[in-house]
Amino acid sequence: MTFEQIITDIKARKFKPVYLLMGDEPYYIDEITDLLVNTVLPEEEKSFNQVVRYGMETDVSSVITLARSFPMMSEYQLVVIKEAQNLNKIEELEVYVKNPLRTTILVLNYKNGILKHKKLCAEIDKNGVVFESKKITEYKMPAFISSYIQQKGLTIDAKSAQMLSDYLGNNPGKLANEIAKLLIAIPAGQKQITPNLIEENIGISKDFNNFELLKAIVEKNIFKMNRIADYFEKNPKDNPLIVTLAILFNFFSNLMICYWVKNKTEQGVAAELGFKNPYQAKDYITAMHNYNAFKCMEIISLLRTYDAKFKGVGNVSTPDGELLKELLYKITH
Repeated sequence: MTFEQIITDIKARKFKPVYLLMGDEPYYIDEITDLLVNTVLPEEEKSFNQVVRYGMETDVSSVITLARSFPMMSEYQLVVIKEAQNLNKIEELEVYVKNPLRTTILVLNYKNGILKHKKLCAEIDKNGVVFESKKITEYKMPAFISSYIQQKGLTIDAKSAQMLSDYLGNNPGKLANEIAKLLIAIPAGQKQITPNLIEENIGISKDFNNFELLKAIVEKNIFKMNRIADYFEKNPKDNPLIVTLAILFNFFSNLMICYWVKNKTEQGVAAELGFKNPYQAKDYITAMHNYNAFKCMEIISLLRTYDAKFKGVGNVSTPDGELLKELLYKITH
Protein backbone atom coordinates (compact mmCIF):
# COMPACT_ATOMS: atom_id res chain seq x y z
CA MET A 1 0.00 0.00 0.00
CA THR A 2 1.11 3.55 -0.65
CA PHE A 3 1.47 6.15 2.08
CA GLU A 4 -1.62 7.95 0.76
CA GLN A 5 -3.71 4.77 0.76
CA ILE A 6 -2.70 3.93 4.33
CA ILE A 7 -3.50 7.45 5.53
CA THR A 8 -6.90 7.39 3.77
CA ASP A 9 -7.83 4.05 5.35
CA ILE A 10 -6.79 5.13 8.84
CA LYS A 11 -8.83 8.33 8.60
CA ALA A 12 -11.79 6.19 7.50
CA ARG A 13 -11.12 3.93 10.53
CA LYS A 14 -10.34 0.96 8.29
CA PHE A 15 -7.64 -0.44 10.55
CA LYS A 16 -5.42 -3.47 10.01
CA PRO A 17 -4.36 -5.72 12.92
CA VAL A 18 -0.63 -5.36 12.12
CA TYR A 19 1.40 -2.54 10.59
CA LEU A 20 5.05 -3.07 9.66
CA LEU A 21 6.46 0.38 8.91
CA MET A 22 10.07 0.09 7.82
CA GLY A 23 12.71 1.92 5.81
CA ASP A 24 15.29 4.69 5.73
CA GLU A 25 12.92 7.69 5.79
CA PRO A 26 11.56 8.19 9.33
CA TYR A 27 9.08 10.88 8.27
CA TYR A 28 6.47 8.54 6.76
CA ILE A 29 6.86 6.02 9.56
CA ASP A 30 6.27 8.69 12.18
CA GLU A 31 3.35 10.23 10.25
CA ILE A 32 1.48 6.91 10.02
CA THR A 33 2.21 6.04 13.64
CA ASP A 34 1.12 9.46 14.91
CA LEU A 35 -2.10 9.26 12.90
CA LEU A 36 -2.89 5.84 14.40
CA VAL A 37 -2.16 7.16 17.91
CA ASN A 38 -4.48 10.11 17.30
CA THR A 39 -7.24 8.14 15.56
CA VAL A 40 -7.66 4.64 16.98
CA LEU A 41 -8.61 5.55 20.57
CA PRO A 42 -10.33 8.53 22.14
CA GLU A 43 -8.19 10.31 24.73
CA GLU A 44 -10.07 8.85 27.70
CA GLU A 45 -9.37 5.25 26.59
CA LYS A 46 -5.63 5.59 25.98
CA SER A 47 -4.49 5.04 29.54
CA PHE A 48 -6.04 1.55 29.54
CA ASN A 49 -5.72 0.48 25.92
CA GLN A 50 -2.62 2.10 24.45
CA VAL A 51 0.86 0.71 25.05
CA VAL A 52 4.16 2.04 23.67
CA ARG A 53 7.37 0.03 24.02
CA TYR A 54 10.88 0.30 22.57
CA GLY A 55 12.53 -2.65 20.86
CA MET A 56 15.61 -2.58 23.05
CA GLU A 57 13.54 -2.52 26.25
CA THR A 58 11.22 -5.46 25.53
CA ASP A 59 11.20 -8.92 23.94
CA VAL A 60 9.06 -10.86 21.49
CA SER A 61 7.32 -12.86 24.19
CA SER A 62 6.16 -9.67 25.94
CA VAL A 63 4.99 -8.15 22.67
CA ILE A 64 2.92 -11.24 21.86
CA THR A 65 1.43 -11.23 25.36
CA LEU A 66 0.44 -7.58 24.96
CA ALA A 67 -0.98 -8.16 21.49
CA ARG A 68 -3.08 -11.11 22.66
CA SER A 69 -4.66 -9.10 25.48
CA PHE A 70 -8.19 -7.86 24.99
CA PRO A 71 -9.09 -4.17 25.21
CA MET A 72 -10.72 -2.84 28.35
CA MET A 73 -14.16 -1.39 27.61
CA SER A 74 -13.07 -0.40 24.11
CA GLU A 75 -13.29 -1.62 20.53
CA TYR A 76 -9.50 -1.70 20.12
CA GLN A 77 -6.20 -1.67 21.93
CA LEU A 78 -3.15 -0.09 20.29
CA VAL A 79 0.34 -1.55 20.78
CA VAL A 80 3.20 0.46 19.30
CA ILE A 81 6.72 -0.98 19.21
CA LYS A 82 9.16 1.83 18.41
CA GLU A 83 12.68 1.07 17.13
CA ALA A 84 11.57 -2.48 16.39
CA GLN A 85 14.87 -3.02 14.55
CA ASN A 86 16.33 -3.50 18.06
CA LEU A 87 13.82 -6.22 18.99
CA ASN A 88 15.79 -9.43 19.48
CA LYS A 89 14.54 -12.48 17.53
CA ILE A 90 11.82 -10.42 15.85
CA GLU A 91 11.17 -13.31 13.43
CA GLU A 92 9.44 -15.14 16.30
CA LEU A 93 6.51 -12.71 15.91
CA GLU A 94 5.47 -14.90 12.98
CA VAL A 95 3.48 -17.13 15.33
CA TYR A 96 1.30 -14.15 16.30
CA VAL A 97 0.90 -12.40 12.93
CA LYS A 98 -0.31 -15.63 11.31
CA ASN A 99 -3.46 -15.25 13.40
CA PRO A 100 -3.55 -11.75 14.91
CA LEU A 101 -6.20 -10.62 17.33
CA ARG A 102 -8.64 -8.38 15.47
CA THR A 103 -9.17 -6.12 18.48
CA THR A 104 -5.44 -5.34 18.68
CA ILE A 105 -3.63 -2.96 16.34
CA LEU A 106 0.06 -3.82 16.51
CA VAL A 107 2.43 -1.24 15.02
CA LEU A 108 6.07 -2.11 14.37
CA ASN A 109 8.34 0.87 13.67
CA TYR A 110 11.41 -0.60 11.98
CA LYS A 111 13.72 2.28 11.08
CA ASN A 112 17.08 2.63 9.30
CA GLY A 113 16.60 -0.33 7.01
CA ILE A 114 14.15 -3.05 6.04
CA LEU A 115 13.17 -6.25 7.79
CA LYS A 116 15.09 -9.14 6.20
CA HIS A 117 12.87 -11.97 7.46
CA LYS A 118 10.81 -12.75 4.37
CA LYS A 119 8.43 -15.19 6.08
CA LEU A 120 7.50 -12.64 8.74
CA CYS A 121 7.01 -9.93 6.13
CA ALA A 122 4.86 -12.25 4.01
CA GLU A 123 2.63 -13.16 6.97
CA ILE A 124 2.20 -9.50 7.93
CA ASP A 125 1.39 -8.67 4.33
CA LYS A 126 -1.38 -11.30 4.33
CA ASN A 127 -3.11 -9.98 7.43
CA GLY A 128 -1.95 -6.40 7.74
CA VAL A 129 0.18 -3.71 6.11
CA VAL A 130 3.82 -3.79 5.05
CA PHE A 131 5.06 -0.32 4.13
CA GLU A 132 8.57 0.60 3.05
CA SER A 133 9.41 4.24 3.73
CA LYS A 134 11.98 5.26 1.13
CA LYS A 135 14.12 8.38 1.07
CA ILE A 136 12.81 11.01 -1.32
CA THR A 137 15.36 11.69 -4.04
CA GLU A 138 16.37 15.35 -4.15
CA TYR A 139 15.00 16.01 -7.63
CA LYS A 140 11.55 14.87 -6.44
CA MET A 141 11.51 17.18 -3.41
CA PRO A 142 9.95 20.21 -5.18
CA ALA A 143 7.01 18.01 -6.27
CA PHE A 144 6.73 16.60 -2.74
CA ILE A 145 6.72 20.13 -1.32
CA SER A 146 3.98 21.23 -3.73
CA SER A 147 1.86 18.21 -2.78
CA TYR A 148 2.45 18.78 0.94
CA ILE A 149 1.45 22.45 0.65
CA GLN A 150 -1.71 21.50 -1.24
CA GLN A 151 -2.69 19.18 1.61
CA LYS A 152 -2.59 22.26 3.84
CA GLY A 153 -5.06 24.05 1.57
CA LEU A 154 -2.43 26.34 0.01
CA THR A 155 -0.44 26.60 -3.21
CA ILE A 156 3.23 27.25 -3.91
CA ASP A 157 5.00 28.44 -7.06
CA ALA A 158 7.90 26.52 -8.66
CA LYS A 159 10.56 28.97 -7.48
CA SER A 160 9.39 28.82 -3.85
CA ALA A 161 9.28 25.00 -3.91
CA GLN A 162 12.82 24.87 -5.30
CA MET A 163 14.04 27.40 -2.70
CA LEU A 164 12.72 25.20 0.12
CA SER A 165 14.10 22.05 -1.52
CA ASP A 166 17.58 23.56 -1.90
CA TYR A 167 17.58 24.82 1.68
CA LEU A 168 16.16 21.72 3.39
CA GLY A 169 17.46 18.93 1.17
CA ASN A 170 15.47 15.68 1.06
CA ASN A 171 14.35 15.95 4.67
CA PRO A 172 10.53 15.92 4.98
CA GLY A 173 10.72 16.28 8.77
CA LYS A 174 12.58 19.60 8.53
CA LEU A 175 10.18 20.64 5.79
CA ALA A 176 7.16 20.06 8.05
CA ASN A 177 8.75 22.25 10.75
CA GLU A 178 9.48 25.10 8.33
CA ILE A 179 6.04 24.91 6.73
CA ALA A 180 4.52 25.16 10.21
CA LYS A 181 6.34 28.50 10.60
CA LEU A 182 4.99 29.71 7.26
CA LEU A 183 1.42 28.70 8.13
CA ILE A 184 1.61 30.87 11.25
CA ALA A 185 3.17 33.79 9.37
CA ILE A 186 1.04 33.79 6.22
CA PRO A 187 -1.29 36.83 6.10
CA ALA A 188 -5.02 36.22 6.51
CA GLY A 189 -6.65 35.54 3.17
CA GLN A 190 -3.39 34.70 1.40
CA LYS A 191 -3.41 31.21 -0.13
CA GLN A 192 0.02 31.00 -1.76
CA ILE A 193 3.49 30.45 -0.34
CA THR A 194 5.71 33.02 -2.06
CA PRO A 195 9.47 33.71 -2.21
CA ASN A 196 8.93 36.88 -0.13
CA LEU A 197 7.16 34.91 2.60
CA ILE A 198 9.99 32.35 2.67
CA GLU A 199 12.69 35.02 2.76
CA GLU A 200 11.00 36.91 5.62
CA ASN A 201 10.26 33.89 7.80
CA ILE A 202 12.88 31.24 7.00
CA GLY A 203 15.79 33.42 5.94
CA ILE A 204 16.40 32.13 2.43
CA SER A 205 17.20 34.92 -0.01
CA LYS A 206 14.61 35.14 -2.79
CA ASP A 207 17.18 36.62 -5.20
CA PHE A 208 20.37 34.73 -4.28
CA ASN A 209 19.70 31.00 -4.22
CA ASN A 210 20.33 27.89 -6.29
CA PHE A 211 17.05 28.28 -8.18
CA GLU A 212 18.11 31.71 -9.43
CA LEU A 213 21.69 30.53 -10.08
CA LEU A 214 20.48 27.66 -12.25
CA LYS A 215 18.14 29.99 -14.12
CA ALA A 216 21.05 32.38 -14.76
CA ILE A 217 23.20 29.51 -16.08
CA VAL A 218 20.38 28.29 -18.33
CA GLU A 219 19.94 31.81 -19.74
CA LYS A 220 23.72 32.48 -19.85
CA ASN A 221 23.14 35.59 -17.75
CA ILE A 222 26.77 36.04 -16.66
CA PHE A 223 26.17 39.23 -14.67
CA LYS A 224 23.49 37.55 -12.56
CA MET A 225 25.60 34.40 -12.14
CA ASN A 226 28.52 36.43 -10.78
CA ARG A 227 26.31 38.36 -8.36
CA ILE A 228 24.91 35.12 -6.96
CA ALA A 229 28.38 33.55 -6.78
CA ASP A 230 29.61 36.58 -4.80
CA TYR A 231 26.67 36.22 -2.41
CA PHE A 232 27.33 32.48 -1.98
CA GLU A 233 31.00 33.21 -1.27
CA LYS A 234 30.04 35.65 1.51
CA ASN A 235 27.39 33.28 2.96
CA PRO A 236 28.95 29.81 2.64
CA LYS A 237 27.02 28.21 5.53
CA ASP A 238 23.67 29.01 3.91
CA ASN A 239 24.82 28.03 0.43
CA PRO A 240 27.09 24.96 0.60
CA LEU A 241 28.89 24.16 -2.63
CA ILE A 242 28.02 20.47 -2.41
CA VAL A 243 24.30 21.30 -2.67
CA THR A 244 24.87 23.59 -5.67
CA LEU A 245 26.91 20.91 -7.44
CA ALA A 246 24.19 18.30 -6.85
CA ILE A 247 21.48 20.58 -8.26
CA LEU A 248 23.53 21.45 -11.35
CA PHE A 249 24.49 17.80 -11.92
CA ASN A 250 20.85 16.72 -11.74
CA PHE A 251 19.79 19.42 -14.22
CA PHE A 252 22.50 18.76 -16.81
CA SER A 253 22.05 14.98 -16.52
CA ASN A 254 18.37 15.48 -17.36
CA LEU A 255 19.32 17.93 -20.11
CA MET A 256 21.45 15.27 -21.78
CA ILE A 257 18.33 13.11 -22.12
CA CYS A 258 16.45 15.98 -23.76
CA TYR A 259 18.65 16.13 -26.87
CA TRP A 260 17.34 12.71 -27.92
CA VAL A 261 13.66 13.40 -27.21
CA LYS A 262 11.70 13.32 -30.47
CA ASN A 263 9.11 15.84 -29.33
CA LYS A 264 11.18 18.78 -28.10
CA THR A 265 8.19 20.81 -26.95
CA GLU A 266 7.56 21.54 -23.27
CA GLN A 267 4.94 18.76 -23.28
CA GLY A 268 7.30 16.25 -24.90
CA VAL A 269 10.24 17.03 -22.62
CA ALA A 270 8.04 17.00 -19.52
CA ALA A 271 6.65 13.59 -20.46
CA GLU A 272 10.15 12.17 -21.04
CA LEU A 273 11.46 13.50 -17.70
CA GLY A 274 8.35 12.49 -15.76
CA PHE A 275 7.22 16.02 -14.89
CA LYS A 276 3.54 16.52 -14.09
CA ASN A 277 3.54 20.12 -15.28
CA PRO A 278 4.92 20.98 -18.77
CA TYR A 279 5.99 24.38 -17.38
CA GLN A 280 8.75 22.53 -15.48
CA ALA A 281 10.36 21.72 -18.85
CA LYS A 282 10.69 25.38 -19.88
CA ASP A 283 14.28 25.76 -18.61
CA TYR A 284 15.33 22.60 -20.45
CA ILE A 285 14.03 24.00 -23.75
CA THR A 286 16.00 27.22 -23.14
CA ALA A 287 19.14 25.28 -22.15
CA MET A 288 19.04 23.19 -25.32
CA HIS A 289 19.21 26.41 -27.34
CA ASN A 290 22.13 27.78 -25.29
CA TYR A 291 24.17 24.58 -24.83
CA ASN A 292 24.61 21.82 -27.39
CA ALA A 293 24.94 18.15 -26.44
CA PHE A 294 28.74 18.21 -26.57
CA LYS A 295 28.88 21.19 -24.21
CA CYS A 296 26.40 19.46 -21.91
CA MET A 297 28.70 16.42 -21.71
CA GLU A 298 31.63 18.73 -20.96
CA ILE A 299 29.64 20.43 -18.18
CA ILE A 300 28.77 17.08 -16.58
CA SER A 301 32.48 16.21 -16.63
CA LEU A 302 33.31 19.59 -15.08
CA LEU A 303 30.79 19.02 -12.30
CA ARG A 304 32.40 15.68 -11.48
CA THR A 305 35.84 17.34 -11.44
CA TYR A 306 34.76 20.14 -9.13
CA ASP A 307 32.93 17.73 -6.86
CA ALA A 308 36.27 15.92 -6.44
CA LYS A 309 38.07 19.25 -5.85
CA PHE A 310 35.49 20.18 -3.21
CA LYS A 311 36.35 16.89 -1.47
CA GLY A 312 40.07 17.70 -1.58
CA VAL A 313 41.17 15.72 -4.63
CA GLY A 314 43.81 17.82 -6.38
CA ASN A 315 42.88 20.82 -4.26
CA VAL A 316 44.62 21.76 -1.03
CA SER A 317 43.49 25.28 -0.28
CA THR A 318 41.16 26.80 -2.90
CA PRO A 319 38.03 28.10 -1.07
CA ASP A 320 34.57 26.93 -2.15
CA GLY A 321 33.66 30.41 -3.42
CA GLU A 322 36.57 30.47 -5.83
CA LEU A 323 35.85 26.92 -6.97
CA LEU A 324 32.28 27.93 -7.82
CA LYS A 325 33.42 31.00 -9.78
CA GLU A 326 35.93 28.88 -11.73
CA LEU A 327 33.24 26.34 -12.50
CA LEU A 328 30.71 28.95 -13.67
CA TYR A 329 33.30 30.52 -15.97
CA LYS A 330 34.09 27.17 -17.58
CA ILE A 331 30.38 26.30 -17.94
CA THR A 332 29.61 29.47 -19.88
CA HIS A 333 32.78 29.73 -21.99
